[in-house]
Formats: sequence, C-alpha cells, structure tokens
Amino acid sequence: MQSEYIVIKAKEDGVNVIGLTRGNDTKFHHTEKLDRGEVMIAQFTEHTSAMKIRGKADIHTAYGVMTSEGKE
Repeated sequence: MQSEYIVIKAKEDGVNVIGLTRGNDTKFHHTEKLDRGEVMIAQFTEHTSAMKIRGKADIHTAYGVMTSEGKE
C-alpha cells in the first residue's frame, strides 16, 4: 500500500502538528512542535487518518500547497 506524504514547513516558532487516529473514536496520538524554518515530512498510515496543523505553516501535498494562518 502506497501511503501519502505531506511536507510541513513552519513559518513561525511553535507550530503544532497533531496526528489523529483512525477508528470509531478519533483521538490525538502524536504531537510535534516545529520552530520557524523547520520542516517535517509526515505520512498517513493505518493509524493516522488526519493531521491538524496549528500555527503559520506551508503545507505541501499531492494536491498543491496551502498556508495555514497563525493567531493574529
């Protein structure tokens, strides 16, 4: 099975990347904190069905690039 990757580049300090589980009850299962300029390559797996990005970051996917907004 080929799993999809995403690339997250933090545009400010303290960007949170939160992995959410699959199954009947969606739960947080992993959290990473990135500082400005740091890059994380993440993969959707049999355990990870969704990711939440909190903070200002560029998110690169197979569908294009989007930017999340930080708190104003």
